[in-house]
Order: sequence, then C-alpha cells, then structure tokens
Amino acid sequence: MEFTARTRILTHRATLKMLDAAVEAAEASGQPQCIVIVDASGELLGEIRMTGSKFLSRRSARAKARTASSTGAPSTAVPEAARPHIAAATGGEVTGLAGGLPIRIDGMLLGGIGVGSGSPEQDLTAARAALAAIGADADQTPKRNP
Repeated sequence: MEFTARTRILTHRATLKMLDAAVEAAEASGQPQCIVIVDASGELLGEIRMTGSKFLSRRSARAKARTASSTGAPSTAVPEAARPHIAAATGGEVTGLAGGLPIRIDGMLLGGIGVGSGSPEQDLTAARAALAAIGADADQTPKRNP
C-alpha cells in the first residue's frame, strides 16, 4: 500500500507567464479580462483584473478556475441540469460557464485557469493562450492523475 504520491506544482514563474500570455491575448481581442489561476487544490496562485474589465467577473473567473481544477475538465463539462444545484450547494464556487480550463502538464493536473468578462470565445482564447505559454496540455479531455 502506498502512503505517498509524487506530485508537481505550478511555480510562481509559470503563474506569471500564464497571466502575461492571457493578458496579451485579451488585449489582442480588445476585451479586458479578469484572469484567475489556482493550484490543484483550488488555492489562488495569481490573478489580475485588467483595466476596464467587469469587476464581478473576478468572482466568475475564480469559480471557473476552481471548477476546472476540482473536476479536471473544462468548466462547461458541468451538466446543464446540475448547474444551478451545484452552484447553490457550493455557494457559487462551481460553475458551468465557459472560460475555465484545467492546467495539465504531461497529463498531470496542476490547477485551473478561469477567465471572465468577455464572450465565451474571448474567455477561452485567453485561457488557451495561458496554457500554451507554459506548454500545458492542449487536450482538455478529463483524465485521472497518474
């Protein structure tokens, strides 16, 4: 029986690189964003509310990041029928809104990113840019940690 597990964590350098890439993508789209990055346990690693973004989008971006980190899947994977119940049961910490993606490297879940303030496409564009900046897995199919 195993009593320990190997793990990897996102560093502050990865967090900063992801934030910078997401901001650059948001600026290119012309839509200021709120961007939140959490670790595999849902704890905040970094966030930014770009000038001109919607201040309440910080909450939704955090919920998107925590949802993706908790489920290991995009935030939109939360079943439509379950969304209001899960949101109520978690005090809004889980959402089915687009813009949350898990952060995986070599298949290992390291955290989640949530982006909010734009359209679903704009949110996902910024999130994907952040993943690409650190070489995170582009495949968003849910997997179990090795």
